[in-house]
Amino acid sequence: MSTAAVIPSLAPSAAPPRPRLRGLTAESVFVGRSLRHSLRDGESLLMAILLPVMLMLMFTWVFGGAIDPSGAYVDYVVPGIILTCAGFGASSTAVYVANDMRTGIIDRFRTMPLRASAVLTGHVVASLLRNLVATTIVIGVGILVGFRPEASLGQWVALAGLIALYILAITYLFAAIGLAAGSPEGANGYGFVLLFLPYLSSAFVPVASMPDWLQPVAAHQPITPIVDTIRGLLTTAPLDAAPWAVGWCLAILVFAVLWGTWLFRRKAGRR
Repeated sequence: MSTAAVIPSLAPSAAPPRPRLRGLTAESVFVGRSLRHSLRDGESLLMAILLPVMLMLMFTWVFGGAIDPSGAYVDYVVPGIILTCAGFGASSTAVYVANDMRTGIIDRFRTMPLRASAVLTGHVVASLLRNLVATTIVIGVGILVGFRPEASLGQWVALAGLIALYILAITYLFAAIGLAAGSPEGANGYGFVLLFLPYLSSAFVPVASMPDWLQPVAAHQPITPIVDTIRGLLTTAPLDAAPWAVGWCLAILVFAVLWGTWLFRRKAGRR
């Protein structure tokens, strides 16, 4: 037998490509990873709860008497605090995503047989769970300081669905901002701008009380119909803005998912 005939037989066969993970295995792994990081970063989670609570106490006990001497201002302001709480909690997602991009761990994920979107999904779902817990705590504190919701069981279910949809939309938006930013510090700064939107809406004062030139801006931005719908579900306020609230949430979600997916593929080099 010739040497040429022996050598090919000793050559190792090429390793078969590793199969891509099926189902939601990759997503569940990254959700667990993000939740563990959240528990280790307890300060961010604590501040996401304390800051909205402090705002609610300040607006209720410090400014509430001047805004509404009857003491009913707490019923008006709690829906706005709920959205503010969601914004504070979701903003940390931008920092987490930007930090992943800077440390190079995304390059390691690129070598694994998983969907590129699983990384963002893990951050977003973990943030959604964190913010739902924080929102529940904020509503509880509001009840302790005098908030008296009049919602039925069906309205509570609708409220939970709307809040979850809003948190999902804004969290995906913050995740995309984290991808677009050049550093975690930049992501924190860009995201902080979005946290001012509730103050330019009907969250804390009626739109009619604002200057004439500012009223169109406040009335037609996304936060106003969302907070008005939350207020209508919790109290006897009208629900005329409900279709706009859901529409804005879905529009933000679609835009954020498309933008975030494009940014991730562009920066991480995955398709």
